[in-house]
Amino acid sequence: MTVAAALAVHPGLTLAPADPAGERALVERLVEWCGHYTPWAAVSEPVEGVAGGGLWLDISGCAHLFGGEEGLLGHLLERLERLGFAARAAAADTPGAAWAWARFGAGMRERLAGLSPGGQRDALASLPVAALRLGPAIAAGLAGLGLKRVGDLYAMPASALGPRFGREVLLRLDQALGLVAEPISPRRPPAPHRLHLAFAEPIARPEDVAEAVRRQLMLLCRRLEQERLGVRRLEVAVFRVDGSWRELAIGTGRANRDPTHLMRLLAEPLSTLDAGFGIEMMRLSASELAPLAIEQGDWDSGAVKAEEADLPRLLDGLGNRLGFRRVVRFAPQPSHQPEEAVRRLPAGAAPPAAVSWPAGRRPLRLFARPEPVEVVAPVPDAPPVMFRWRAHTHRVVRADGAERIAGEWWRRDAPARDHPERDYYVVEDEQGGRFWLFRLGLYGAAPPPRWFIHGVFP
Repeated sequence: MTVAAALAVHPGLTLAPADPAGERALVERLVEWCGHYTPWAAVSEPVEGVAGGGLWLDISGCAHLFGGEEGLLGHLLERLERLGFAARAAAADTPGAAWAWARFGAGMRERLAGLSPGGQRDALASLPVAALRLGPAIAAGLAGLGLKRVGDLYAMPASALGPRFGREVLLRLDQALGLVAEPISPRRPPAPHRLHLAFAEPIARPEDVAEAVRRQLMLLCRRLEQERLGVRRLEVAVFRVDGSWRELAIGTGRANRDPTHLMRLLAEPLSTLDAGFGIEMMRLSASELAPLAIEQGDWDSGAVKAEEADLPRLLDGLGNRLGFRRVVRFAPQPSHQPEEAVRRLPAGAAPPAAVSWPAGRRPLRLFARPEPVEVVAPVPDAPPVMFRWRAHTHRVVRADGAERIAGEWWRRDAPARDHPERDYYVVEDEQGGRFWLFRLGLYGAAPPPRWFIHGVFP
């Protein structure tokens, strides 16, 4: 109804501007919060003409942890009420039947409702057709033909409903009755390996939280060892008694299932964790895994293997602190262009065996961008006799060149115009410093040539 009509009915009504984006964000947070009950949680899309948002939870295999479906839904509604939400819940064999029974079933007074297994056909028969998630226009059209209840549609042939109302009515009816599958797509795919730990009393001490994580980590690593898998990304989610939650994550450069090493990586994130008024549940998830064969050690090679493991552990620590994208190694790749002859790889990756670093004339250190220099050089192709770089003058006593490097014309992604011809010279000054200079352009051409320094030799 309009605001004026609502105020006429209830003058003390509190008004607030609509915030669809904020409401959607809140529902998305509730989806993550429902990970306390099942990893398969999703937002039910809004239906035209039906107020309020909704969540779908696939509790298959989870209900026994709370004493059955009724115990799980009762626990869920109780916690939502403590958070300030008014909610109703229903359990059924299909998402469509649960949606209908939660909104239109059980006399609209019971917060908790459930359908017996396989009983959705009889239970839905007395509900209005709007319970099938149909819009107001379609529901009004069906009511105009005397089809006001879901049960009125059971005897109607598809040839009579389809041409008049489209496929939506038949699809929603079949989904509610379980004749057409309607899978729930979770907000995030559940991790292949995850462990839950619920506490009889909330915990808040950092030592207790760390010990709980350590025990869960030991169980997870044992399971991964049996399946010959290792962790690449590990997530720890804690659910507080006030309904909020926090997630911590670490990564590894290579697959790892050493609980001591993983616990060492988690130590820093756990030290910043705020338990609030207490943590009532914890979830440990291995969201990214990789094959990791079982290694057989012996007395002679034990020390060597321990030393070999030091570098990966160091890289994991640096990667979690600085970001794995910032911890890299350089590897050669075949290219005539100096800028293209190197690529960045993850620090823990093995170097390519078939490609070696260019030897001879190129320096080990190249500048990110060639720096301009002022040069005195005979023309046309003689090496420089003096150059000025960074406010210092260098007199050349030895020089070698020129080495002409042109663009790789055979590569479409690197045309010659992006890499014009360069004449490179290796020069040495009076103090013994060796530099790699190049001339861009030719004398007598427009624009005039320019000189740059591209690197220095050790």
